[in-house]
Amino acid sequence: MPDTSKQYDAVINTCKSLFIKKMSDYGSAWRILRLPSLTDQIFIKAQRIRGLQENDVRKVDEGEVSEFIGIINYAIMALIQLELGVADQPDLSTEAATELYEKHISITKTLMENKNHDYGEAWRDMRVSSLTDLILQKLLRVKQIEDNKGKTLVSEGIDANYQDMINYAIFAMIHLNQGE
Repeated sequence: MPDTSKQYDAVINTCKSLFIKKMSDYGSAWRILRLPSLTDQIFIKAQRIRGLQENDVRKVDEGEVSEFIGIINYAIMALIQLELGVADQPDLSTEAATELYEKHISITKTLMENKNHDYGEAWRDMRVSSLTDLILQKLLRVKQIEDNKGKTLVSEGIDANYQDMINYAIFAMIHLNQGE
């Protein structure tokens, strides 16, 4: 069985490196974003990926990988926002934001490992397009929960949906890195 943990970490290292560089460029300006704004940013990226998968012509020279990285980083920002709440001004140093990033990716990776154990790495037989569709489905669920003011009757919360989006995007990137 392929070493999912190492592949996962390699994808996260790429994403975290970009996150840190953007923190150096922009600081934590993202801290002012409300959850629906972050959800919409992820939605735009997932829709773009779906468009790239369905259309033969590209007018912007960026592929799926950069969009999946965006989904992962925005979803981690959303998890941080869920934990800390929205700020009125940028309020995190690069070091503090990186620490929170690592905390949330650790929790998310543990979730992946537990589900991977139970599902037997079924994602390895899935297409990138199916993973994209699952991310879009999770986004629509999050939007509905947000519209319901965060209340659910029997469903998992927003955080679990963001974690699933991260894991699906990482699986997609593992597939893309292997040339599918």
